[in-house]
Amino acid sequence: MTRHARSERLALCRTLERVGPDAPTLCPPWRTRDLAAHLVLRERRPDAALGIWLRAAAGRSRRVQEEYAARPWPALVDLVRSGPPPWAPARWPALDERMNLPELYVHHEDVLRAGDGWTARSLAPDLEAALWQSLRATGRLAFRRVPAGVVLVTPEHGRRQVHAPTDRGTLVLRGRPGELMLFACNRRAVAGVDVSGPDEAVAALDATRLGVT
Repeated sequence: MTRHARSERLALCRTLERVGPDAPTLCPPWRTRDLAAHLVLRERRPDAALGIWLRAAAGRSRRVQEEYAARPWPALVDLVRSGPPPWAPARWPALDERMNLPELYVHHEDVLRAGDGWTARSLAPDLEAALWQSLRATGRLAFRRVPAGVVLVTPEHGRRQVHAPTDRGTLVLRGRPGELMLFACNRRAVAGVDVSGPDEAVAALDATRLGVT
């Protein structure tokens, strides 16, 4: 079985090497060195990574991330490439796919789509299928605050309800799995997704911050 998380990690590292440490990202004010440092922090320093989710610990996370970002660029990219350390649960391939594929894919697109004149990648069908599978859990988390039902639809894989209907009705989001993943992770400005549904539900979606944190 192809390990899509590993393949996407290697592709991201090739992109990082190509654009260098100071290229823009879709996570301003982060540059590519900050994004790479975030990935390393998340995988190698769980003691400091709590600040990604808990505001009270954000200061420590920021300091550790800045320490990683200050490392020589080739060494920092090598840390991203090497992946989780041997003791990390995500070293197990099944958990690596579940925990890291969405993160690596979205952050790769954060780099690729941050510059002028970008074009969307043509993703391999098996990667699209893996991202669609990941949307089962990611979608439920990402759309949990939306005060309307949410259904994801993609031509090759059918439809999936990720949030139950409410009195505001149901939204239907149509796109390829990679684009739906970007939308779910709050990159809706660059995601190729068509949104349809009652006006009140669309307005509620527009006012809701999506994402898994």
